[in-house]
This record gives sequence, C-alpha cells and structure tokens, in this order.
Amino acid sequence: MENQASSPSKMVSAAKRVLGIEADALRLLSDHLPADFEAVVTLILNTKGRVIISGIGKSGHIGNKIAATLASTGTPSSFVHASEASHGDLGMITNNDIVVLISNSGETRELSDVLAHTRRFSIPLIGISSRPGSTLMAAADYQLLLPPAPEACPMGMAPTTSTTLTLAIGDALAVALMEARDFKAENFATFHPGGKLGAQLSTVAQLMHGVDELPLVGKNTTMEEVLIEMTSKGFGTTGVTEGEVLIGIVSDGDLRRNMANLMSAKAGEVATLSPVTVAPDMLAAQALALMNERKITTLFAVDEANRPVGILHLHDLLRAGVA
Repeated sequence: MENQASSPSKMVSAAKRVLGIEADALRLLSDHLPADFEAVVTLILNTKGRVIISGIGKSGHIGNKIAATLASTGTPSSFVHASEASHGDLGMITNNDIVVLISNSGETRELSDVLAHTRRFSIPLIGISSRPGSTLMAAADYQLLLPPAPEACPMGMAPTTSTTLTLAIGDALAVALMEARDFKAENFATFHPGGKLGAQLSTVAQLMHGVDELPLVGKNTTMEEVLIEMTSKGFGTTGVTEGEVLIGIVSDGDLRRNMANLMSAKAGEVATLSPVTVAPDMLAAQALALMNERKITTLFAVDEANRPVGILHLHDLLRAGVA
C-alpha cells in the first residue's frame, strides 16, 4: 500500500474528528445509561466472590483494564482470557463469583465456553455489548447495553468508539462501587503502596521519626542545653514542652531573632509558641503543602492532647517521593 503523507492540518483534523466522535458517544452513554446499571452495582456489592471479566482481542484488553481498576478500588476482580478459559482456566471461576463478558457484537465465538459455564453452574452473568438481540445479551442475567454510536475509524471497522464506551462504563462501575463503599484515600493507599501514587497517599505516621528521636526540652531549659538538643538530634529545631504538652518550638530563626540575650534566656522565652503541628493520620502530601505554605522544613506530629508523638522533616518527604 502506498504511503501517502498527510499534511499537519489533515492530521490535526483527523485527531479532532476522532475525539469529537468519541466525545459525542460518551455523552450519549451518559444520557442513556444502561437500565441494569444500578442493579449491577448492587449485585457486585453483595457478591461473596470476585468479579471475573473476560473478553477477546481489543475487548480483552479493555476487560483487563477494568478488572485492574476494580481490584485497585476495593472490588476483588480478575481477568480471565476467553481462549485460556477453554483450556483449563474455567477453573478460576467459582460459584461465588460474577462474570462479565465483553463483546461489542455479542457474537464472539471464543466467549461461548465461558458463557456456557455460567449457565451450567448458575453464575450471574453480565453482558457488555452494543447489540441488544445478540447471543450474549439474550443469555445475560444483566445487560450493560452500549448505545449505537459509529466507530471513529474511517472504515467503521477498527474498535475505537466501542472500546472507549466499554472502558467508560467500567470506570463508571468502579467509581459507583467506591462511593457505595465509602472507599477513602487510606483504603486506596492499601492497594497502591508503590511508586509516586503510593507516596502521595502515605500518612505522616508512616514517614515521621518516632518518640525516641524527638528533639524536646522543657520550657525552663537553658539555651545551652537547647543548642545541644538541637544539634544532637539533627533536625535543626527542638520542641518545647510544658509537662507532656508541646507549647512551642525553637528553630534557627528563633535563635537569630534572640541573639542579643540568647544565652541568658530560657527555652520558653525564645520559642515560637503555639507552633504549626500535624496529626499522625494526615496525608504526607497535605503535610508537604503545609510546609510550603508556612515556609518551614519540619513539623511536629501531636496526638489529641497535643503531646508530641513524632517529627517530620522535608527530607523524609523527598526520600519517600512525596515532594
């Protein structure tokens, strides 16, 4: 086939045309959400097993992504390749599971063994397709019917719009399930411990230095002892306590501001009182934002009674990949 180079204007025009077609299809899906959508969410919420998703070709790739999204947002889910299912992987599907089969035409031959397995063992079957009268949708207990929309491919053959709609309905399911379960950031962090995302979802408690490493002095401590505590603990600051309660901090800035009478003063006289503190369960990313806002490099973590339980340094956030 002869390679005919397109001008930049034609390339941009093609891109805009594709995005426009798919955007229109997504709006159509939003306006005509499948009638069984709410029932499917309820079914998944009440299942004792996993959501098994299966498909072939492009639908399989989309199904794999949907399974991964569900699993990472609190819904146990696995992808079973339709062809592999016919060669032993049907054993991965149990009577406690729910099966989602994806086929735009609803007539994908490779899905027949998985479909038959669900009917034989009375396993709930959800079909995702754009053909209401297809074999898949006729057999399915629940139908997630995609609206009729043209493929963005100029020949109308390559899966483009149809896979976008399937991916979108999968995302809609995942988010609806998250909200129904009140799935929070700390839950999300459990399934995303690695990489930048995991770091952003870390809490102060996970990154802070504990009680044994805290630089602390009483409010009547001499400044000579304060300086020793600041340098020995290596944070460039120290907390000032009254009893067990944190009442202030002494930083390098406090030392400079009180240089004239520094060595004759007590810790409580030099300290910045009522300092900015954080709770141990605060997200590390929020602590970083607070550091940036206040232009500070350390934060004491305190409990409900304002007793110091840890200290967080900017370097801890950098090492963890939060900053």
